[in-house]
Amino acid sequence: MSNPYVPLLVLMGIAAVLALGGVGASAILGPKRYNRAKLDAYECGIEPTPHAIGGGRFPIKYYLVAMTFIVFDIEVVFLYPWAVSFAELATFGLVAMLAFIALITVPFVYEWKRGGFEWD
Repeated sequence: MSNPYVPLLVLMGIAAVLALGGVGASAILGPKRYNRAKLDAYECGIEPTPHAIGGGRFPIKYYLVAMTFIVFDIEVVFLYPWAVSFAELATFGLVAMLAFIALITVPFVYEWKRGGFEWD
């Protein structure tokens, strides 16, 4: 009788060998034609400009977009399993999810007030 995790470990080993083999093969077999454009930092094809002396500040929109992504991500991670097992959770599950939705509404309201949903 074998361990039930052996097929999983074999699959993980095969995946690691293929991933590392692909990276190694491209490093050995791939062309090595370096130029100034390939060695520069990627800036969407635009020459990078020097920063202001004070360093400058990022607009709040960058952080609001990141926060929106995280909030939606967390919401889906918790709502999907809840919806799948809704019948077993009964009233406790409903109350817990209403509390969760009330808590998750706070960042949405904050972002709405800061103008995160208005795209220029």
